[in-house]
Amino acid sequence: MRLIGIALLMGFSWAALAQPNATTQATNAVARPISLQESVQLALQHNLGLQIERLSPEISRFNLAGSYSYYDPVFSLRGEQSFRSSPGGFNSSLGLQTPPSDTWTEHFTAGLVGRTPTGLKYDMGADLMRTSGTFPVVNTNGTFSSVDRPFQYRPDVGINLTQPLLRDFWTDADRTAIKVNKSLVRIAEYLFEFQVSDTVNRVEQAYFDLIYAQENIKVQEKALELADRLLEENRKRVEIGTMAPLDEKQSQSQRATALADLIVAHSVYGTAQNVLKNLITDKYAQWHGYKLEPTDKLLALPASFTLVDSWSKALSARADYKQLKEELQRQNIILKYDYNQLFPALDLIGSLGRSGLAATLGDSVEQVRGGDFPRWSGGAVLTIPLMRTRERSTYQRDKAAQKQALLQLKKLEEDILVQVDDSMGTARSNFQRIQATRAAREFAEAALQAEETRLANGKSTTFVVLQLQSNLTKARSAEIQALADYQKSLAIFYFREGTTLERNKIVITK
Repeated sequence: MRLIGIALLMGFSWAALAQPNATTQATNAVARPISLQESVQLALQHNLGLQIERLSPEISRFNLAGSYSYYDPVFSLRGEQSFRSSPGGFNSSLGLQTPPSDTWTEHFTAGLVGRTPTGLKYDMGADLMRTSGTFPVVNTNGTFSSVDRPFQYRPDVGINLTQPLLRDFWTDADRTAIKVNKSLVRIAEYLFEFQVSDTVNRVEQAYFDLIYAQENIKVQEKALELADRLLEENRKRVEIGTMAPLDEKQSQSQRATALADLIVAHSVYGTAQNVLKNLITDKYAQWHGYKLEPTDKLLALPASFTLVDSWSKALSARADYKQLKEELQRQNIILKYDYNQLFPALDLIGSLGRSGLAATLGDSVEQVRGGDFPRWSGGAVLTIPLMRTRERSTYQRDKAAQKQALLQLKKLEEDILVQVDDSMGTARSNFQRIQATRAAREFAEAALQAEETRLANGKSTTFVVLQLQSNLTKARSAEIQALADYQKSLAIFYFREGTTLERNKIVITK
């Protein structure tokens, strides 16, 4: 018995030493009133997770813009000069000696290459060649001699076209990439929307947890006051001899326990402070010296629920569901391209152009303009892969991936129905808990008051009063917890219903 008394005394002494530290820390902090709405707004502006996710749609849009380079025409320009000298020699067919020759050539080309949305490939170009030099010619007597020839101009302009009719007609790799990147932009936007909803929900959870932690400190302080009052009364009873010393020790133990519970409540309150601060700021060090004081209250306002309507809202509004639907659409785009690649390649080809040949540039250009030397061609090219092993395997793989995406969407749909139903039931039961815990707290207060009167009249014991004090503290804490849980369950329900942003009047601009 003596060892128990020493242990209780040591516990009481430690708790008494620890309490001023917690109180001092709370006193040094600067009070910062904050509402739930302000907390949400701060999170939307400063939450680092949102800042990170906000860049994802922007990155996806840059990728989409880059994929349109498929349609960008490519212009090329080339100039070249060359010289060729031939030593001449004996022509065995004529049995004569040919003189040496020199050739100067200047060659200029310009071209424009590109594609159209139908897959048509075009290659437009202009070519100009100028030649001059010393050339061997056959004389009338059958001998060779060297003749200087002035510059000759050979311009040529034309266009070559290739139009796929089967493979790469209604889609190809580059056009598929554009469609896929468009889908990825929408997916990134849905992911960001979901991140915003999730962040708002977590802010609401943290805010109500902070209110509970703050109110629970008050509950534990009242418990400590009750314990102090009972301890003081028991001391007086021991002094006058109407109570045994053991009853005083029991009240001392209760006082030490109440003090320990108060210290724990302060610790929980500090943790709740940090959780909310971490959600609403990207500069925690600047907020460290503030003590957030929620201005909103834990109210027990009944909410109206209709399960079928909530299901409909969730399946039309939830960003994670819309994201999976878009994932399925993206898989359909890829599968459409894979199917196209199973076809043989049948391409229409054609070309059209004009050329000229004259001693002056003006004359040669005039020949091109007048169409003196036209050219054209047309035809078709059929290419049939004999095996198509890779194409068939890719198509079957992506077809399986499409079925998987469809099943994932179906699973999420079922999960959403269950989540909405569960969260609705939780919110309803939590609202009922409020009524029950309130009644329990009122009964506990009445029971303690009656038992304290009995103790004062010598008709009860300290043990019974201590038990009723403990019951009252638990009842008060349970009532506050029920109020906080109800608010938190409503926030979870609206999050699962997909109406968190709508209820907080949050509009995401793209």
